[in-house]
Amino acid sequence: MTFSFSGPVWYWRGPAPFYFVTVPEEEAREIKAQERLATYGWGMIPVEVTVGESTWTTSLWPKDGRYVVPLKTAVRRAEQIEEGQVDDLRMTVLMHHS
Repeated sequence: MTFSFSGPVWYWRGPAPFYFVTVPEEEAREIKAQERLATYGWGMIPVEVTVGESTWTTSLWPKDGRYVVPLKTAVRRAEQIEEGQVDDLRMTVLMHHS
């Protein structure tokens, strides 16, 4: 499952601060429908994400019935991504095989 979407970058000021992009509702529904084939527990979904020239592997975090994509600091720096900026992401859900 591969998706392309855009979304604003937002900052979560928790104990370990992170920047995220929220997966749009339609894509989140498609992922949720296949969640049992992809999750490795706790609703975490392994994905490969590309923004600009940067590609990395991470996990979607479940949040408010949808998912959020964490943006690594190195990627944000390399791509000059700031909070509030809208970025285009390409994301592939990495399915596991039982």
